[in-house]
Amino acid sequence: MSSGASFNEHSPLRGPLRTPPKLAAGDHVAIVSPSWAGAGAFPEVHEVGLRVLREELGLVPVELPTTRRVGASAIERARDINAAFADPGVKALMAVIGGSDQITVLPHLDADVIAANPKAFFGYSDNTNLLNYLWRIGIVGYHGGSTLVHLARPGGVHPVHLDSLRHALFDHDVVELRPLHEFTDLQPDWGDLSTLAKPLPTSTDDGWHWHRADRVVTGTTWGGNLEILHMNLAANRWILPNASYAGCVLMVETSEEMPSADAVSRMLRDAGERGLLGQFSAVVFAKAKAWHEHAPLAESERARFRAEQEEAVLRVLDTYNPTALFVYGPDFGHTDPQWVLPYGGLMTIDGPARRITVAY
Repeated sequence: MSSGASFNEHSPLRGPLRTPPKLAAGDHVAIVSPSWAGAGAFPEVHEVGLRVLREELGLVPVELPTTRRVGASAIERARDINAAFADPGVKALMAVIGGSDQITVLPHLDADVIAANPKAFFGYSDNTNLLNYLWRIGIVGYHGGSTLVHLARPGGVHPVHLDSLRHALFDHDVVELRPLHEFTDLQPDWGDLSTLAKPLPTSTDDGWHWHRADRVVTGTTWGGNLEILHMNLAANRWILPNASYAGCVLMVETSEEMPSADAVSRMLRDAGERGLLGQFSAVVFAKAKAWHEHAPLAESERARFRAEQEEAVLRVLDTYNPTALFVYGPDFGHTDPQWVLPYGGLMTIDGPARRITVAY
């Protein structure tokens, strides 16, 4: 098993990214818990998600030893990831949910095995760690998707999520992302299965907000959850030299921890001081989740929370990347529904036409 030696911070620049082979009906998908094994804490909810994989997508979910083992060690979780990539019968991997300590799994991954067996990996939030790891070794991943949050969504999988997941799994289409009419910050009570019976209340989406939108930018996507990216920067182990990101599109989102505008500003500022933030040709920032049990904000407070976050991002960009095209509001973060987006694929942002397309 690799000790992570392939990931010296002084390593050469990343080579071309490879899109993993697409799947077909009947293929096996490894369901993994690289972070928190929520499938063990809420097995009935997890089973709802597995039924969607079988019945809606025609795939065969395969669980590994730590998929439902709450408290499994980082070494055990890494062993499952390595095994899934090494198994020729497994064609893709999907995370059960995120968590908070996936960075401790990365040193135990076998980079040689994973690089020799590129497969699609689906996850968001703390799974930014593994998405970034794959990007570093030249494998396209997919930001989005989880058995608990998205496939077991109250009222059923949202069509936007399911459609983008189908593209990521099965084809190479170029797809236009579109603003939504409604979304939600709310979440069900997984301890009460009746809360899965119907969709959660929604809020009206006021559309995407465009800044410096005077040109067309096409670039390779990189990014993910801002808090996890900041963790990777702090560890100073999993980030390549700044020039590796030149011309890329930074797609970034914030978690249910709901970092304040000041916290977002500081995290982006740190990336700016490092010289990283200035490398990106465009920044696409997902609509922020602005409600959680620990911060049950009213509707007006949620709107203000998002506006303050957007203003904070714009201020930092004015200092560290004043020419970057900036779009705030697309739905690929912790709000619902969620687009599943290529992590390492091409995104085109057409400022004058106010259009975003991605290549799956």
